[in-house]
Order: sequence, then structure tokens, then C-alpha cells
Amino acid sequence: MTSPDSPRVDSARTTHEAVTGGSEWIAYVGPFTFPWGQPGSRRVLGVAGSLALAGHRVVVVSGELRPQIAKLDVVEGPGSVHHLGIGELPTGRANLLTRSLQQLVNQGQRTVQWLESQPGRPSHVFVYGGHASYMFHLRPWCRRNGIPLVADVVEWYDRGHLRGGPLGPLRASSELALRYYYPRCDGVIAISSFLEEYYDRRGVRTVRVPPTLDVQGMRLDSSVRAVNADLTFVYFGTPGKKDLLATMVHAVCQLEREGVDLEFRIHGPSRQQVQALLGGKELPRAVRIAGRLPQQEVPPAVQAADFSVILRRPERFAQAGFPTKFCESLANGTPVIANLTSDLGSYLRHGVEGLVAESDTLEAIVEALRAALKLSPQQRLEMRRAARQQAVDSFDYRRHASALARFAEALRY
Repeated sequence: MTSPDSPRVDSARTTHEAVTGGSEWIAYVGPFTFPWGQPGSRRVLGVAGSLALAGHRVVVVSGELRPQIAKLDVVEGPGSVHHLGIGELPTGRANLLTRSLQQLVNQGQRTVQWLESQPGRPSHVFVYGGHASYMFHLRPWCRRNGIPLVADVVEWYDRGHLRGGPLGPLRASSELALRYYYPRCDGVIAISSFLEEYYDRRGVRTVRVPPTLDVQGMRLDSSVRAVNADLTFVYFGTPGKKDLLATMVHAVCQLEREGVDLEFRIHGPSRQQVQALLGGKELPRAVRIAGRLPQQEVPPAVQAADFSVILRRPERFAQAGFPTKFCESLANGTPVIANLTSDLGSYLRHGVEGLVAESDTLEAIVEALRAALKLSPQQRLEMRRAARQQAVDSFDYRRHASALARFAEALRY
């Protein structure tokens, strides 16, 4: 797999017959963009890369409209990853009613039509996202054709996380998929032990795969050294209702009032959005709103910080999911300061790959930041090395190729 910053698309276009002829190929489908553009893009790329490394021919059928099939140059082993988009996602010009119908009712229809039109049937169908609508259309087709259906499950949204709130149609679609459709799949790929245990109890063959990427292919900036006396912390993402960004800013503000010299760089939300999280208050001088970055510029920005910071409430959504930004930070050799949710405790040891905040409270994050400030440059450099090694050992897509190959083989009818 090439560097995740710049996946290469083979300029030679391939006919559908050459790729989907015969039965030894896996369809990986869903309403996501590919190979980049959304958090799901990287998830699918990592799993597809593992399958291809194990020898599978994977065809990713994504949601944008790009009907020409192309090969993605990401594979070191004998398999391959091809991709195309069939327009399951609503266009930007669609009105609210059209978008709602597409998302809640029609999504999955085009995918089934595309599968039906191929010269050969796939050996498996993997689905990422789409909730109940995708499953409603895909499950009967797979059963009719004797093809194992696998759900890649990465979230369990809280009541207020989806548009429309706890009684909205998106919430109903998500719950229907999680509680009814996914337990009736032939297999589940779970991103966390919480989801693995849930579907295992429901009697579904399950394999746990955390977020993965091409860690070995990521280039580290050799000029980055933990030698500065002042510390820089970084946050990447869209806080929404998951990350406790306001608590992080309040912690920085408290330390600034105590005379501590530090910098907290925030990538993602605008200044206005961050101020809104603070009730309209002005930001402390130590907070720098650095804006959004193109994907290829994210790794250098992560590497330039001494620590990345992740803070979430230990609620079900945080236990079921797994923050991809945690894996990306370690892969870039940047230690993490976080409270322990999901499976982070399996990869983050206090004083080794980063620092553990005892809880999601302001007091706990302040104490974790203080601990970081007491570290010597040599200790921070050792943390960088340990963070990178943990990523190589745990989050490189190569590490999960064998387990996914065994999982897929066990599902054959």
C-alpha cells in the first residue's frame, strides 16, 4: 500500500468484465466516497488493502458518481483493489425531500442493480454504512444468490447525534440496522471490542479490526525532534457532539492563567465555531485556530506537535466507536493525551505512547497537560518512538490481512 497521503490511481482503465468476471472477487459497497473524502473512506481502504494483500480481488462500489472502473495502486501482495462510484449519494443540487428519500428509502437499489449486471457474482458482499435502506435491498439479493453478506460496523450513534434527533428517521434507520439487519448478516467486522462482543452474543461470526492505514508507508519528518522547551498540542477533527473540545480549551486557558507557555492548535472548526462551544467567549492567546488542511498536509501538521489530544465522554457511542485520529497520531509518531474509551487502553500506556487522563473532566485534562509539561525532551522523544512502534504493530493494514482472510474463508457457503 502506498502512503495514505497520496493513493495512486492506475491511469490504465479496466473493463468491468476483466474485474468482475468469475466469482473470486469481493464487492465492498456503501454510500461513502472513495478513496478519500470521509472517515469511512479510510476505513474501507484499510480493510480492502488487507483483503487484497491476502490475495483477494476487491471492487469498491462507492456512493459518488464515477462509473469508470479504475485500479488503485495500494497493494503489495497478489490481490488488487479496483473502484468505481454508482451515484448512491444525493447530489448537492438535490432538495431536502429528494435527499431524504435517497438516504432513507432508495439507497442500495443502484448497488443491487450494478451487482446484478456484472458478468460474474462476487464471492462476498461487504457493506459499510447505509443503515437500514442498504440492508433492505442487499440482504434479499445476497440470500437469493447464495452470497455471504458482511457488515462493517464502526459506530453506535447516541440519541442526539443524528439529524432529526432521537425520534428522527435517521435514528430509526440506524437502530434498525444495528439491532435487526446486522445480526442477520453472515458476518460482522467490528471496529471495537464493544461491537465485537455485542454481535458475538447475537450469534454472528465476528472479527475485530481497529482503524487501519499504511503505517509503514508513512514518511516521518526527520527534522522533528522533541527538543523545544515549550509544548505544542494539536486537535484535529469536527467536534460535533463527540469530542469535548471546549473542555480542552478551558484546560489550556487555566494553564495560561497560571503563566504556562504552551500552544494548542485546532484544525477543523472555525474560530466562530470554537467560540460558540465556549458560549461566545474570546479564545485564550495560547489557542491557535489553524483551519482545515488538505489530507496530504495533515501528517506534517500532526508530526509538528508534541501531543495530540482526544477527550470523549465514556458513553456508548465512544465505547462502540474507535477514533481514527488516535491511530493517525501514533502512526505519525505523535503521542496522545486521552481519557480511555473504546479500546484505547489496549494501545495507550501512561508514560509510554502518551499520557492517560483519568477522566473526561477539566481537572483530569489539566493534570494530564501538567504531566506533559514536566517531561524532558528525551522522554518526549522516547514517547514518539513508542507511539510509532505501537502504530506499526497494531494499526498497519498488513497486520490484519491473515485474520480477514480466515474470516472471509469461513463465511463461504
